[in-house]
Amino acid sequence: MPLDIDFKKIASLSSLVLMLPSSIAVGLFFGYLLDKLMGTHPWMLIIFTLLGVASGFLSLVRGLNKYKD
Repeated sequence: MPLDIDFKKIASLSSLVLMLPSSIAVGLFFGYLLDKLMGTHPWMLIIFTLLGVASGFLSLVRGLNKYKD
């Protein structure tokens, strides 16, 4: 009995796992960089981290809505 596995769907769903942490990491990086350049420690780090979290959740929800069968 062959297994009916949709590998494309599994691959795209597994990429959702990295969406939130990668968005947070990008926000942290840019916040840290701007704090160093502008001397505003820790404000840009906080702001861009929160923007990264919001962006990550938004991307995660949009990605999950595609598979909402």
